[in-house]
Amino acid sequence: MNRSTMREQTFKLLYSLEIQKQENKEEQIELFLENHEIKSKEGIEYLKDAVLGIEQNETLINQKIKENLKEGWKMERISKVDLTILRLAIYEIKYNKIPYKVAINEAVELAKKYGEDSSQNFVNGILASIVKEG
Repeated sequence: MNRSTMREQTFKLLYSLEIQKQENKEEQIELFLENHEIKSKEGIEYLKDAVLGIEQNETLINQKIKENLKEGWKMERISKVDLTILRLAIYEIKYNKIPYKVAINEAVELAKKYGEDSSQNFVNGILASIVKEG
């Protein structure tokens, strides 16, 4: 399983957790891995690290998003798809030290595939703004 596929699977799980508001993340991760027949050790580690890491750092990640929204925008206005993509990319850049160009490119690809027409530009703009601030 390559990194892009792992990232996409992680996005799907994060999105489902966002929609369902499930409390027991560990149990949901195990069910997801089983249902999607993910057996790659690297894939499992990446998925668990991202989901639990985003949960642990969600306040700081959300703050980064809020700080980079256009004036007058609120978090509630962001679609769940875009919000999930942003959280995953920010986690990768800030906590996993994935090169920002890779993380942004992958996030934009997810936005193209799963988001609305304007998602890719929105996601790219927020992430580029976050990277500029350092």
